[in-house]
Amino acid sequence: MKKLKYLLIATIGIFAITVSCSDEFLLKEPQGSIAGPSLANASGVEGKLIAAYRTLSGQGMNGGGTWYYDIHGWIFGGIASDNALKGTDAGDQPEHSFIEQYDFTNFNDHIKDKWRSVYWGMSRANDVIDSANDERVTDLSATRKAQIIAEAQFLRGFHALEAQKHFRNPAYVDDAAYDLNDVESSKVPNSGPIWDQIRADFTAAAAGLPAVQAEVGRATSWAAKAFLAKTHMYSGSAQLISAAIPVMEDIVNNGPFDLAPAFAENHLVATNNNSESIFEIQYAVSSGDDQNGNKGVGLAHPYISPWGCCGFYQAPQDLINFFQTDADGLPLLGGEWQSQNITNPTGPISTWDNVDPNGIGMPIGDPQVDPRLDHTVGRPNVLYKDFHIMQVDYVRDITYAGPYWSKKHVAEKAGFGVGGWGNISANNYRIMRLGFIKLWLAEAYVAEGRIADAMKQINDIRERAGRAGTFVTGATQGATRGDYTATTDDAANYKVGLYTAATFTSANAQTAVRYESRLETAMEGHRFFDLQRWGVMNTVLNDYLKSEGRYRIYLAGKSFTSPKNEYYPIPQQAIDRSYKEGEPTLTQDPNY
Repeated sequence: MKKLKYLLIATIGIFAITVSCSDEFLLKEPQGSIAGPSLANASGVEGKLIAAYRTLSGQGMNGGGTWYYDIHGWIFGGIASDNALKGTDAGDQPEHSFIEQYDFTNFNDHIKDKWRSVYWGMSRANDVIDSANDERVTDLSATRKAQIIAEAQFLRGFHALEAQKHFRNPAYVDDAAYDLNDVESSKVPNSGPIWDQIRADFTAAAAGLPAVQAEVGRATSWAAKAFLAKTHMYSGSAQLISAAIPVMEDIVNNGPFDLAPAFAENHLVATNNNSESIFEIQYAVSSGDDQNGNKGVGLAHPYISPWGCCGFYQAPQDLINFFQTDADGLPLLGGEWQSQNITNPTGPISTWDNVDPNGIGMPIGDPQVDPRLDHTVGRPNVLYKDFHIMQVDYVRDITYAGPYWSKKHVAEKAGFGVGGWGNISANNYRIMRLGFIKLWLAEAYVAEGRIADAMKQINDIRERAGRAGTFVTGATQGATRGDYTATTDDAANYKVGLYTAATFTSANAQTAVRYESRLETAMEGHRFFDLQRWGVMNTVLNDYLKSEGRYRIYLAGKSFTSPKNEYYPIPQQAIDRSYKEGEPTLTQDPNY
């Protein structure tokens, strides 16, 4: 099956040329550019659609650094949460440090470029819709036109959802307002949340898209339904969470998806577009060409060969401890894992309190842990995917951000970058997979009091977690699926069990589902936004800062402020450029 090939249309639109010349010259097509009339045909519209898909990866945008607007969310959804640390050292990329310490400002370059990226994506989608409806386009069939518009609506909804997750009151620019030839057209007010518009886009896309696409990477009706469900769940409305249930049940029961046989398969180049995948951001590398590779997480690689750069995106001790399980292989829902934090912030690992003297980074006593730990985080003396045993020199400054390394987004050897910057790989980002749908469905069931139904969805996730997969030193398949028991040559004392009616009750079901969400999706850039939609940011993140601040000195004394830090501020540059008829059309979040 072909992968969707990205076409970057470098210049779209008619350039105005003002020279002292005849009127006839002004009517000529400018040479060396792709002009509006040249694209007023089926091929031109298709090309614009491919260019709109390119915005998903955050590549091809002029200015800024790719990681500022990278779709993986490792900055805004990761290091701003209790799942990740900035990593590297104190002086590198201070914009990251401000976000990590909840010092959000409206002139932070990272926040500015995240705003730019979502509206760049919306504008590309709107241009596709306007172009498809252009009366000059006469060689586009009605059927294909309708599908192109539906794909563009999906892309616009995708970027609008990103905007709503990051900003309390973003603006929504639709195709009726957008005019490629009028720079003022996108200056629309941000009068409040845009959940209704996002739902409308995904609803229309679901109705207009096919269930299967000939090219991998294009949106399908299933993908649109999944993002519609996500929109319902993230809105925080009890009514909409209830409305999401039939959408998610349709995906789980009738969709062509199955949980991947092993958890690791959701994070390997070799298993891109697997049975669990509903929508992936597609990447590719070829000899001498890295322009379509997974560039946005390039900084977030270990600091030694073969990567050699750059030391960002480490994991906190808080996350490592979270993977501990009880005697039955279940998560420590009472929060007992929090008392296991190390207390000595300096010196070599061997001197840290409560840490295994063998240096693998677990608290003393060889506690039982969920095997997803070693597919999520690199730990000293444990195989790092299929490269080599991880040592502390993976870390740029161990006294600054500790010994643990992020892992899911890093490609295995076979998928490692072959052209340009070596950190660039063909590892797709599974931004929507069946595992997410099952987690959200369990969450919605709990809200409806359907505890047994919720437990079924969570146990499906946990049963798969018991299949250790590959790239964990010595790990072997447990004798009983869903009840993984460690063997003598495992990298840790793995144990994951299933819930029963006695252990998954109405009293703890919500906690169990939220714990499972962190275990399953850690280091994938979702955590900040999960805490946001659950309304628990203030408690969870301030507890985290107190705990992690014991040994991450730069976090000591920091605090998360609610409701201010629940969203990022609108960049001042965006407000300054929104003036229309002497007044700004954008207004700042009142909390800033």
